[in-house]
Amino acid sequence: MEDRHSPTLLQAKPAVQHLSPPLTVLSGHLRSFRVFSAFSATTGSAFSRLVAMLLLVVASTYSVSALAEITPNDFEGTDAERINQAIVAAAKTGEPVVVPRINHSAEGDRAVWLLDSAILVRENTYLELRNCHIKLSDRSRDNMIRSANCGMGITDIKPINNVTIIGKGFVTLEGADNPRSTGDSAKVLGERTYGTDAGVAGESQTGDWRNIGILLAYVEHFRIENLFLKNAHGWTISLERCAHGVVRDLQFAATESNLVNGKRVVFLNQDGLDLRQGCHDIDISNISGYSGDDLIALTNIVNDKQVAGSAESMMVSKPNNRGNGLDDIRNITIRNVRGHTAGGHHIVRLLNARGLKIYDVILDGLIDTSTGRNPKAAVKIGDANPVWGGVTPLGDTYHIFISNIISRARHTILIGGSLSESSISNVLKYGAAGEPITYQSGPEYVRNVSISNAQTMKISSPAP
Repeated sequence: MEDRHSPTLLQAKPAVQHLSPPLTVLSGHLRSFRVFSAFSATTGSAFSRLVAMLLLVVASTYSVSALAEITPNDFEGTDAERINQAIVAAAKTGEPVVVPRINHSAEGDRAVWLLDSAILVRENTYLELRNCHIKLSDRSRDNMIRSANCGMGITDIKPINNVTIIGKGFVTLEGADNPRSTGDSAKVLGERTYGTDAGVAGESQTGDWRNIGILLAYVEHFRIENLFLKNAHGWTISLERCAHGVVRDLQFAATESNLVNGKRVVFLNQDGLDLRQGCHDIDISNISGYSGDDLIALTNIVNDKQVAGSAESMMVSKPNNRGNGLDDIRNITIRNVRGHTAGGHHIVRLLNARGLKIYDVILDGLIDTSTGRNPKAAVKIGDANPVWGGVTPLGDTYHIFISNIISRARHTILIGGSLSESSISNVLKYGAAGEPITYQSGPEYVRNVSISNAQTMKISSPAP
């Protein structure tokens, strides 16, 4: 049997050969054209100098648009290896990496890129996914995309800057048909959640951070845009200690289960977008679709026993509290959310515990698109569960501004922990009984919270 951990490696082409032969020839012509134009611009008549200068502009523009990109189709190896070779080559030249729709693989052309391991984005990576379909293989027990500064056994994660992951056209990122592992680090494979590694000697028997679709840690100045993300093995996107970023135009599709070999099996913890410890100054907008678990979660939970790069955690960095407010989640805007949780959980969740804070968060515009199972809550703030540390002290979750919420959830705004110095406005609950604001932890954990125009609407039956 072929070792799934050691796929056959093909000899990679040198990075300098990233231009295909026609483009290499064209590049030479353009260089000659520019030299001729430059000479004419300095030695010819006034008219010829003007024409030459215009031709120089055209040549420069064409060369940038036509040549200034690197594609994995110019390299050899597995699909993941080819994409990663393109990223390494681009790091030397500053050019963008473009993954096109058609994969010119050694086995022939196909319209899918099949990953046995993660795409690793480095500092200054511009990764353009152009109208393509990227899918995890059944061999993979890894992320789809991960920042290259973190991973298994890496205990000292060095910060990196300037990472862009952008889709052009319709781009699909999809989990495996028959995944080796699903769920988070508290879920045992084969008992609570699906995975073909269940019972396999030498393999972790719980989920971990490798089940996350896109995982960035310690990345500043980043963008993730215009992606359709389907059937993740755990959290679809997770950001750890990331800052100064834009996340926008994402569509999720997950139901907390999937058909595997004709049988429906459980895939737990299929969150959409998660922000973890230390995330700050991030703009989130235009989020749609449905997730198995929470659609958007800002989650700040401490576990000092776990280490970075361990297979025992859902965080690839150490899930501790570094102190001095470094790991507080703050300065986050969330706008224009149109979606629901297919598993009946929460559409947006804010959860902090054990001294970590969440503050200065704006949530403006949430439309609950559920039609079947009611979500537990459109927005849940805090939790009394002692596993996470219980209700946080007043002042740990503050400056939360929530507005323009429409939902048929059992609880529209569910305050399960503490909340202070905040505002809730323009909340409409329909299709479920009860008040639009639920004080689950008790009114004593709410301080200086302004509430306006929060109402429950009874849906009238259509006229006979």
